[in-house]
Amino acid sequence: MRWFIWLSQLFYLLLLFYSQLTSSSSSSFNSSSPLLCSQDQSSALLQFKQLFSLSEIASLDCDISYPKMEFWKEGTDCCSWDGVTCDSVRGDVIGLDLSCSMLESTIPSNASLFLLPHLQRLNLAFNDFNISQIPSGFGRFAKLRYLNLSHSLFDGQVPLELSHLSQLSSLDLSGNFHVSFETSVVKRLVQNLTKLRELHLDEVNMSSVSLTSFRNLSSLASLSLEACKLSGSLPDLDIFGLQNLRELNLGYNFLIGEIPSSFSNLKALSSLSLGGNYLNGTIPLSLSNLKELSYLDLHWNNLSGRIPSSLLNLKELSSLILTSNSLCGKITSSVSIRNTQSLENLLNLTNCFFVGPIPVSFGNLTKVTQIILSHNYFTGQIPSSLSNMKYLNFINLSYNKFEGSMPISFGNLTKVTDIMLQYNNITGQILSSLSNLKYLNVIDLSYNKFEVVENQQFLDLHANLLQGNLPVPPSTMIAFFMSNNGLTGEISSMICNASHLEILDISNNNLSGKIPQCLGNFGHHLSVMDLRMNNFHGTIPDTFEKDNSLATIALNGNHLEGKLPKSFVNCTNLEVLDLRNNKINDSFPYWLEALSELRLLVLSNNKFHGPIRNHKNKGLFFSKLQILDLSHNEFTGLLPRIYFENLEAMMISNENAQEPQYLAQHFGNYNGYVRYRVPTGSYQDSIEVTVKWSKIELPRILTIFTIIDLSSNQFQGEIPHTLGRLKFLRLLNLSHNSLTGHIPSTLGNLLALEALDFSSNKLTVKFLCN
Repeated sequence: MRWFIWLSQLFYLLLLFYSQLTSSSSSSFNSSSPLLCSQDQSSALLQFKQLFSLSEIASLDCDISYPKMEFWKEGTDCCSWDGVTCDSVRGDVIGLDLSCSMLESTIPSNASLFLLPHLQRLNLAFNDFNISQIPSGFGRFAKLRYLNLSHSLFDGQVPLELSHLSQLSSLDLSGNFHVSFETSVVKRLVQNLTKLRELHLDEVNMSSVSLTSFRNLSSLASLSLEACKLSGSLPDLDIFGLQNLRELNLGYNFLIGEIPSSFSNLKALSSLSLGGNYLNGTIPLSLSNLKELSYLDLHWNNLSGRIPSSLLNLKELSSLILTSNSLCGKITSSVSIRNTQSLENLLNLTNCFFVGPIPVSFGNLTKVTQIILSHNYFTGQIPSSLSNMKYLNFINLSYNKFEGSMPISFGNLTKVTDIMLQYNNITGQILSSLSNLKYLNVIDLSYNKFEVVENQQFLDLHANLLQGNLPVPPSTMIAFFMSNNGLTGEISSMICNASHLEILDISNNNLSGKIPQCLGNFGHHLSVMDLRMNNFHGTIPDTFEKDNSLATIALNGNHLEGKLPKSFVNCTNLEVLDLRNNKINDSFPYWLEALSELRLLVLSNNKFHGPIRNHKNKGLFFSKLQILDLSHNEFTGLLPRIYFENLEAMMISNENAQEPQYLAQHFGNYNGYVRYRVPTGSYQDSIEVTVKWSKIELPRILTIFTIIDLSSNQFQGEIPHTLGRLKFLRLLNLSHNSLTGHIPSTLGNLLALEALDFSSNKLTVKFLCN
């Protein structure tokens, strides 16, 4: 029995020891776990935290930033704090990542940070240290392997004490353009930091530094000295003995002379950036010997001659940037592209003085995602072989002298987002197949000689960067979408030859002049005439013929004046009439009562005046009207009570529809002509409403959306009780008039009302007492 008790006690002690051992192997603890972090290191971190204030501006350049130190709390294990890494056995703090932590202050040389002797990784990048000197205390971290102080607004000379970090494999001081290096410090660094593999000093001032000793950093794999004010010729840098170097960036300095052939000694080089210097001469053939090269950037230099024929045949080359040099000749004779499939990212040859046609063999670069050949002197037709680049998402061939038509195969570039062809001499048709490219965001075809071909029926190029005059659609065109571009000039009367047109949407451009008279007698097919948000002036044509199919007339946002054309009464299928924001000067067009299908009548922000007279038609009128906006005019007299009694669409709910219904969501059968060719939902009516003096643009109009806005006029008298019949009215605005009397109690019947504005009138409140 005694042995059993002893065995039980032993088992309990073993279990307790195992529990403590496993819990100490983790750097994350809850509040009830034993503290792994030592008290002195925890105190050092909390004391370091007290130095800083938090500022979002301090880490403005970060994609994601947040105050990591804010979550450090006394009495909790520092090994569980955000940004802190501990040794899993001893509990020593070995890593501290406070990058993008919104820190703002200076770091004194006696800061408690330097009391963490076991630190191996330290990242303080993207903070604001108030243009203070880099503390010499960083030299105390004898075990430090990784140090990142980039983009943190340090100042002054790099302290010599950094050369004490003999275990360092990565040093990044880039982005501190107030910091400078002395040659003596560089020599000490190179002498002592023999394990250094990454050295990034972009934008650090090294104008007084001699770099001859860099050849002793035999372990260096990445060297970035961009914008460091380096000068001299490349052979003087004496870095070509660095056999392990994989990345070299010397861009945006003051380097001169030719690119030396000795670059071929850097056999491991995969990325070479020499752009933004003053290099001249030719591209050396020896670069083709860099078999591992995947990224080559030589832009913004004075290089001349031809591209070595073997350069594009490098198996690993994925990005080639030669922008803004003086390269010459026909690219066909200087580049041989046969089975090259290595380029898979970027080919940038812009502004290089190339002439002649693009070689058909460019189509062999099937993995390229971006091709930029702009600002050259390329001629001939754009080769259809470019469509073989099935991963292409950006193509810029602008500012050349291309002729002929756009390749039909461009419609197969399913991943493309941007097509830039402006300033060429391209003729022929604008491809209707471009509308099928679902990722296409920008297409700039301006300053070419495009025409719309005679057999085209549906063309949608809205929301691009098209410039110049409005193209004339052919007679067979059915739908013509050119909205949201930069088109200018007048509408040619030849547009009226497109007698089969059903939808004309040229809204949101900079078109000017007068609206052609012939648009009023376009034939029997046109259902949408959207000319809004342009600079048209003059009067609206009074030529609308009987038996037309117009369902939408949107002329808002122009400079139209005069009276409304009475031939509008011939538009018996009209559902939407939007004339807001013009200069129309007329009395209320009571004769619109004859339009039994009218759902939206917007005459706001014009110069309509006088009383709204009694109707002259018998029976129902405006019965389908769901939006009536007469605001910001000069109407006088009483509110139109007789109209309120006829607005049946605001008295009956249609919320029971299974799916949301919108105005102009689809087109019906008008006068026996079926609009089966125009895709459903191709065009949507929109409206701008005012709620509490804030304007809201509704890109689509639900059929359940009902508005009466008669604000900012000169109406007088009382609010009619008949408004209470409009049970499903959602927005009622009678503000800024001269209305008197009481608010009728019948308005309590407005069950769907969401916004009500009677402000700035002369109303009185009637209190009811029991």
